[in-house]
Amino acid sequence: MVGTMHAWQAVERGHEVVQIEREAEARGASLRNFGQIWVSGRAGGEELDTALRARELWERIGAEVPGLGFRANGSLTPVRNAREYAVAEAALARPDAAARGYELLGADEARKINPALRGAFEAALWCERDAAVEPRTAQLRLREALHAKAGGGRYTFLAGREVREVTGPGAVRDDHGDVHRGDAVILATGAWLSGLVRELAPDLPVRRVRLQMMQTAPLGEQLTTSVADADSFRYYPAYRSAALDALNAGQAQTPIAAAHKMQLLMVQRRDGGLTIGDTHAYEHPFAFDTVEEPYEHLTEVVESFLGRPLPKIRHRWAGVYAQCTDTSRVVHRQQVADGVWLVTGPGGRGMTCSPAMAETTANELGW
Repeated sequence: MVGTMHAWQAVERGHEVVQIEREAEARGASLRNFGQIWVSGRAGGEELDTALRARELWERIGAEVPGLGFRANGSLTPVRNAREYAVAEAALARPDAAARGYELLGADEARKINPALRGAFEAALWCERDAAVEPRTAQLRLREALHAKAGGGRYTFLAGREVREVTGPGAVRDDHGDVHRGDAVILATGAWLSGLVRELAPDLPVRRVRLQMMQTAPLGEQLTTSVADADSFRYYPAYRSAALDALNAGQAQTPIAAAHKMQLLMVQRRDGGLTIGDTHAYEHPFAFDTVEEPYEHLTEVVESFLGRPLPKIRHRWAGVYAQCTDTSRVVHRQQVADGVWLVTGPGGRGMTCSPAMAETTANELGW
């Protein structure tokens, strides 16, 4: 999605664009994630500013490209006890709480917003600015729109090609032997950090992160918001506070959640199924198989919020994304040769922040 949004920015500004994709279709982290435009947990300052700007751009692009499935659904994070409630209260006291659309709701108020949450909880943190798109089709719909927007052949998508070499200022050669020249080359390589990337940036401050997720059959009713659990408080920087310290000290995660560095995030797809995750693994080499215990844990948490059995799980998968080793950085943007820039390492922010990341690149390069 980072690469596609750079193409979008360039075409919008009147440029001719060639977008090169290693595979027949993009199959990286942006395809395998929740499709969340996730403002609620972002760190204050640059990260939140980037997410809020991206949220504006997503809504604008979503109006232009209805097939994205953009919806301003917001999110609810149910809390079950005094410690979790205190973390939500501390978040509400942030100076940027209003910009995020934070509100602390009682259980009945939360169920008015999302009636599918029939399980037991005391209250819920509402974030009005969160939104969602359809991750498995978003890039396809954006490419269709790019072809229409560009008109006169200003946008070309070349699939099944890997960029192998920088041959000169603003010029690269692909593995078909073709050389592509432009005023600027943007290498938005996702979690692909070897080969040419290693040659150009051998000390790249970026690591790879693996996660597991799943998707169910249709729920049979509408899940009107995205849903997180209180373990997300431990993961996202917006919730850091003395109250979070007390939560961590007095309420341990379950052994499975702790071992797999887990949180619940859940979004309903347009077909009614639920995308549910996730885990985090940082140590290489990553396992090649998916592990069942995290799925069992997530099923238990979701069923406790829904107050009903989860529909049949139809898909399980793993994904890998790139993250700056300094996790406070929004993205790594580096000029690696004359006319060539590398943009990678957005971490779990790629889907959320990609429109604003691309806009920043375009502005900095004077497009």
